[in-house]
Amino acid sequence: MSDAEWAKKLTDEQYYVAREKGTEAPFTGKYYDHSEKGNYTCVCCGADLFSSTTKYDSGSGWPSFYDTLKNDDNKSHVAEHSDKSHGMVRTEVTCTQCDAHLGHVFNDGPKPTGLRYCINSASLGFKPKI
Repeated sequence: MSDAEWAKKLTDEQYYVAREKGTEAPFTGKYYDHSEKGNYTCVCCGADLFSSTTKYDSGSGWPSFYDTLKNDDNKSHVAEHSDKSHGMVRTEVTCTQCDAHLGHVFNDGPKPTGLRYCINSASLGFKPKI
């Protein structure tokens, strides 16, 4: 999609975060304190990204997960990229289907992976488990 098409499809905040690599303020996103069972999806393309079974309270103010969902080939719909913005080196995570910015991943999460996917609610949709 073109930038204009994404801007029509998404809210201003979703566009800023997912397409312009922005960040929502901590403790403001609709999924940071969300505990319903189901899958978290990409707000742009609908790809399944994270399961509620791997969501945990990291205390960061953003939805946090210790693992991603995998497809039938055991590949994640979440890609990792080096991010050197803001005077630091971090690992950005994006959707492999549409390149939407999701957030960042850190090595300070719980077992079994030791990872903390720190994700913006504005980049996510949700499909409840039926």
